[in-house]
Amino acid sequence: MKSKKIEVKKYEAWLSAETMHGHYLKWLSELEFAEDEQLFFNDLIDTYTLQLIDSKHFNESTEIINKLNALQKETKALINTVINHEKGLKIMVDGINQIPEENAYKDEHGKLIITISEFLKKYRTLKSQLFVLIKNIIKERKQKRLLSQKTKK
Repeated sequence: MKSKKIEVKKYEAWLSAETMHGHYLKWLSELEFAEDEQLFFNDLIDTYTLQLIDSKHFNESTEIINKLNALQKETKALINTVINHEKGLKIMVDGINQIPEENAYKDEHGKLIITISEFLKKYRTLKSQLFVLIKNIIKERKQKRLLSQKTKK
């Protein structure tokens, strides 16, 4: 049985400077929002620290917190990468034909499309895990409070 070689066409060759600038604005907005959101997550973790270090949730919460810390560093690095990438956009609009440099810029842009997309997927997954963990902790607190109120009566 012969395996067929599938050729993947590069679509970034058709990207205009305006389109790439639009990507930059969108990426920067999403990454800066994620950075702000991570501050909220830190406050949320601080609020529920005692419950998170409870033996029942300790392993899961430690894993999520470690991933969140790593994502915070990755977010800052991606913001810097995106800002630096945008500075290079001038090669596309300077009116000088520099085909190898322009192609290299487009290749870098294509790689950033994939990198940021993967980052955002990973980020959303972690965010969901954190919310589920906190939701379960809040439910447990409410159940304990209800039980303690019933026993007091």
